Amino acid sequence: MSKKEENFFEKVYNVARKIPYGRVTSYGAIAKHLGAAKSARMVGWAMNASHNDDTVPAHRVVNKQGLLTGKHHFDGINLMEQLLENEGVLIKDAKIINFDTIFWNPND
Repeated sequence: MSKKEENFFEKVYNVARKIPYGRVTSYGAIAKHLGAAKSARMVGWAMNASHNDDTVPAHRVVNKQGLLTGKHHFDGINLMEQLLENEGVLIKDAKIINFDTIFWNPND
């Protein structure tokens, strides 16, 4: 990983750590907040690389429709879903039911 990527990943982690319990945000919202609106995929890579850091709530970052697209990167089949449900997030068919209500915008 390049130094530039490493710095970007750390910026992503700092934003992710601010996501309140029981809330979610999207890869794109984090990218936009960091001034890199077209880097949602890079935010996804950062979330995938964060699994050894328990301080990064990667389970709270989903795609722009509220789909748990990163769930296959978590240990266990439904770990991402279970972590979110433990925080009171309602999920059906790998999609957050009340996405608009619990969406956290890092720019607010």
